[in-house]
Amino acid sequence: MASLNVGNLGEYLREQRRNARLSLRQLADAAGVSNPYLSQIERGLRKPSAEVLQQVAKALRISAETLYVRAGILDAERDRDEVETRAVILADPTLDERQKQVLLQIYESFRKENGFGGDGGGASDGRDDRDDDRHDDAAVRDSRTDDGSDTDPQRTAG
Repeated sequence: MASLNVGNLGEYLREQRRNARLSLRQLADAAGVSNPYLSQIERGLRKPSAEVLQQVAKALRISAETLYVRAGILDAERDRDEVETRAVILADPTLDERQKQVLLQIYESFRKENGFGGDGGGASDGRDDRDDDRHDDAAVRDSRTDDGSDTDPQRTAG
């Protein structure tokens, strides 16, 4: 089986596991993954998901962000705030995997809209989306009192 260019990640994980004085089996148990799967990750034969990396990082008590970068999930040059935001979303134990992915998609769409996305752009013309945003912004402004605090939209409507 050929290496999937995650050898650097596997070597790093093995080094961190040994520094923590954990056996492969102990780390696998602590991270909630199978022993053979973790072995394959360490040997560079498998590319783990962000969720698995987060579990392994937690078990090793190291930064999940570092593992994401080494696995190629995140670019090392990316804005630190973006990396931290993604890491917080992925690490939130109160969200299921679907919710995490939806939040990440929404976050990325806002970054693209504001000119910071990975593709360097948003929708082709986006006029309808901007019109909707202006409408939403106006609704938010209308629901604020003179001092800028939010009011209950249900009470003010009608």
